[in-house]
Amino acid sequence: MGSPLRVLHVVVNMNRGGAETLIMNLYRNIDRTKVQFDFLTCKEGVFDSEILEMGGKIHRISYVTEVGHSGYVEELDMFFKEHSYYQIVHSHLDKMSGLVLRAAKKAGIPVRIAHSHNTQSEGGLGVKVYKWLVGQQIKRSATHLFACSNAASKWLFGNQADKAQLIKNGIEFDKFQFSFYIRNQVRSDLQLNKDTLVLGHVGRFCEQKNHMFLLETFAEIHKKIPESKLILVGDGPLREKIADKIRSLHLQQAVMVLGVRDDIPYLLQALDMFMFPSFHEGLPVTLIEAQGAGLPCYISETITEEVDMGNGLVSFLPITNKRVWVEQIVKGKNTQSARHVSHAAMTLKGYDIRKTAEDTERSYITLGGKTG
Repeated sequence: MGSPLRVLHVVVNMNRGGAETLIMNLYRNIDRTKVQFDFLTCKEGVFDSEILEMGGKIHRISYVTEVGHSGYVEELDMFFKEHSYYQIVHSHLDKMSGLVLRAAKKAGIPVRIAHSHNTQSEGGLGVKVYKWLVGQQIKRSATHLFACSNAASKWLFGNQADKAQLIKNGIEFDKFQFSFYIRNQVRSDLQLNKDTLVLGHVGRFCEQKNHMFLLETFAEIHKKIPESKLILVGDGPLREKIADKIRSLHLQQAVMVLGVRDDIPYLLQALDMFMFPSFHEGLPVTLIEAQGAGLPCYISETITEEVDMGNGLVSFLPITNKRVWVEQIVKGKNTQSARHVSHAAMTLKGYDIRKTAEDTERSYITLGGKTG
């Protein structure tokens, strides 16, 4: 058998964000004798060692915030000129993919994929205008469009949205199957009483995830249910601001900040409810994982309804009204249901990573001109 088709994924870094988690889930489940993943990144990430162990290569250039627009474009042009042997470039940088794919096009790389994972750009007005401008290059430079949801496709691709291929943010369901044994073990490790109401959130510490609202809402819940805890999993630029907020609300004993973790399937077993009040999302894999673990999910109504797997676990709530969140969660405490969910139903909706990996592998091989 010949060497595998090498696909270059472009990300800022390979940390535990939604897009990065999807890429790693795909990577672990594809046939790596047929397709291999390489990465163009700007910073080190927690998945780097696993990528190298699986045979992937990691290239590094500076990011635009470090070297400015001209410097970033120059480094992209130089990189793709030196690595023009790639047949497929798959960019996950939302609007910034315009610059990546423009450079790949200049280097003659035949297959250039733009992948939308969000429904809004981050940053202030100036940053958003800049991203909008460079995002215009996607239409001129991408040969194929991928998206995690219809909402994400419409945001990034506009009138070309119907041309996008949906790549569902699938998970390995067996890893999230509820287990009382694991729940008790994790609660013991975290020194949580079996009767404590434990709420949780998994997400990067950034403005998009709306942690301030989350903490203020939990503070009200904690007043009504003193035997309650909030677990925050993640890290990011707002870590200190979040720590300050926890102190100002006098929640130091009630909020556990666990940082970046690699045992999310186990941590979800210890929770009773999942809170996710993001300002915007594409289709967060974290919410698929939470539903896979049978958790009631209280989420922002700004998130696409495509995230609801139909197991009766998702409640869409307004992020303009903390009182509604408090009432719903306090009420939900008294109506806890069994944690066993129909993974067959979730598979039918297309969220089994093994099926997603098969389909994606087939797409790469077809696009790369190789036969399986």
